[in-house]
Amino acid sequence: MKVIVIGGVAGGPSFATRLRRLNENIEILMVERGAYISYASCALPYYLGDVITELEPLIERTPEILKQKNNIDVLVRHEVIAIDPQAKEVTIEDLTTHATVQAAYDVLVLATGTRATLPPIPGIDTVKNGCVLRNVTDAATIKTFINDQQPKTATVIGAGAAGLEIAENFRHRGMAVTVIDQLPTVAYPYDAEITKIVAAELAANDVQVHLNTTVTKIQAAGKELVLSDGTTLATDLLIFATGVQPNSELAAAAGVELAADQHIIVDDQMATSLPDIYAIGDVVETTSYITGLPTPSMLSSAANRQGHLLADIIHGNPLHYRGFIGTGVAKIFNLTVSFVGYTEHMLEAVGITNYKTIFITPFDHAGFYPGAKRLNLKLIFEEKTGKLLGGQAVGERGVDKRIGELSAAITGKLTVFDLPDLELPYSPPYSTTRDPLNTAGYVAINQLNKTAKTIKAAAIPQTDLDHAFFLDVREADKPADGSIKATKNIPFSVLRDHLAEIPTDRKVYITFRKGLNPYQAARILAGNGINAILIEE
Repeated sequence: MKVIVIGGVAGGPSFATRLRRLNENIEILMVERGAYISYASCALPYYLGDVITELEPLIERTPEILKQKNNIDVLVRHEVIAIDPQAKEVTIEDLTTHATVQAAYDVLVLATGTRATLPPIPGIDTVKNGCVLRNVTDAATIKTFINDQQPKTATVIGAGAAGLEIAENFRHRGMAVTVIDQLPTVAYPYDAEITKIVAAELAANDVQVHLNTTVTKIQAAGKELVLSDGTTLATDLLIFATGVQPNSELAAAAGVELAADQHIIVDDQMATSLPDIYAIGDVVETTSYITGLPTPSMLSSAANRQGHLLADIIHGNPLHYRGFIGTGVAKIFNLTVSFVGYTEHMLEAVGITNYKTIFITPFDHAGFYPGAKRLNLKLIFEEKTGKLLGGQAVGERGVDKRIGELSAAITGKLTVFDLPDLELPYSPPYSTTRDPLNTAGYVAINQLNKTAKTIKAAAIPQTDLDHAFFLDVREADKPADGSIKATKNIPFSVLRDHLAEIPTDRKVYITFRKGLNPYQAARILAGNGINAILIEE
């Protein structure tokens, strides 16, 4: 049997090496159009920032190592330019000499990944001071430019996680950094509870952010940008982090079925619509493990798992891909921001509305142990069943741990009713006796059981904004919080002594505040015949 793998970054090497471990006799050829294979693309921003000083450790395997250790043939700087599914052969072009050869296959694996998308800005083709960061070659080019030109200013177009990681690393190099995005928020698709904290961290680290803004024209070979608000911005270094699109044209030309967004459609054994052609990684559309709906799976961790699974399937093990959950994490200066599953933005995009959310802000470890920090945690779950749909968190410590545990809970098909029962490790430096995930479960159950009513600040009716009573329970030495102006401040510590000051003929809301006190205040009021509503920001 001869297997040809197109693409050599994440899923392709995972598949090929696993297949070799299962079978010594299969002939395996990997074709990669870039100069490198099997590299840590997620580490490239840290190489630009000199946090990682050498490029070589990021290249996990070389063609020589794969041949020596795994007996896998690798062609770099070669591209498969055509697939003939009837003859079961591909045409391979040497990108140096432009010579072409045909190669037959018994099984073909498409691991072609994605490429950067560039907005259609006049002048973009004249840029000489940077462009995109997608691979090792890009990183080496940008690093050389930084070392040679010593730029003082840098602009990143795109405020998603990738763009913010690049921005942080440019600040680490001492550059003045500006981030531009056409959306109204940074770190999309995280929800507002998370993104406002990220935005504050960017401001604290002197990153200038322009939201609801586009670049309408690029001048001076990339050193001058005209923005949609009419201002002109000078920059020494320009990076685009404006998204990606699947490299599926080769598959489409061969007759492989694509989704509307051009991802390759695969079944639960990673098979495409054509016999003996499979696809894995960023280029494919699979199904969501959570909802069963079609979804891309654009994470290197997913590509690696899919490659490992597909090798077993090709070897004859009747395994099935259970679906994509989606979980990620990013470092944004002193913060860690992480997600699993769906955000509200993502749910709205697929038309799911029967969900509830809670947002809690416990400490990451015991408050009496030095250094405790707030862990801002959001949970999204089905309105009736409590099925876990997703979670997001941001904070200085313990974020990735909780989201990882939540991912395991989703994999095990747990609900919010199971979260209080999770036995999670406790010691004062690492957690609280009631872990934040336990607390999230309790709060979610309270909401489902209507023990506590909540509402997002943006959803409060205008008539209530005009006539309701808004109670702030902060203590006298604490600053106000949240976007809703309080009608009256009654500190939680003396709330029971001032119940007469709270009207019973008007709706009562408790303004947003981090911590447990707002919920406790709502229970005190409920016990005295006043059904207050907690405001979430």
